[in-house]
Amino acid sequence: MSGNFLYQKFEKQLDEVDALTSKPKLLLHACCCPCSSHCIELLEKHFDITVFFYNPNIDERDEYEKRLEELLRFSKEAEFAKNIKIVRGEYEPQVFHEMARGMENLPERSERCYKCYELRLRRTAEYAAENGFDYFTTTLSISPYKNADWINEIGMKLEDEMRGTASDSDSSADNIPIFLFSDFKKKNGYKRSIELSAEYNLYRQDYCGCVYSKMEKERKVKEKTEM
Repeated sequence: MSGNFLYQKFEKQLDEVDALTSKPKLLLHACCCPCSSHCIELLEKHFDITVFFYNPNIDERDEYEKRLEELLRFSKEAEFAKNIKIVRGEYEPQVFHEMARGMENLPERSERCYKCYELRLRRTAEYAAENGFDYFTTTLSISPYKNADWINEIGMKLEDEMRGTASDSDSSADNIPIFLFSDFKKKNGYKRSIELSAEYNLYRQDYCGCVYSKMEKERKVKEKTEM
């Protein structure tokens, strides 16, 4: 799927949402505050947003807490974010390391990253279904380093899985949250996130969070200094 096609699907979904008489409830998975900033700014006009901070890939508790604290601070300072709610997911790095077993030596943007997106989105979808949300999505696609096709493929698959499970158990499929398509980097979304980061003096980490991305970042820095 091209980025333009994804954004067209996203805009169509927003048109459907805006035709409703009240804002539907959206569970927005957040990887960090800078990525969340523009996504919240864009979506809060259309949805009643709850941000779900669940990132077992983050290898250090201090880093986890720092990203979460920035998100909490931003929600108090940015006018457009003051009505959002924030849910802290469990800090469980052991879940990520179990998932990554056997893929430790793969490069960034490999199958390990796909599985990491899936791990975080699956828990988001589960939480959304368990707590009566109408939609779910993630901020991950705002990053130029993340594969939006993979993210949307996973989101669609998870929605389909939940609908299939509901059908098999004679549960109402009407209660299954809809996956909101996204490629938030489109229409200068990533650029806007950088502007908001500067405006609110947000902490911008220089690696995705996992120990493997941190090692790759350190390797690249070392290579530059040795040139």
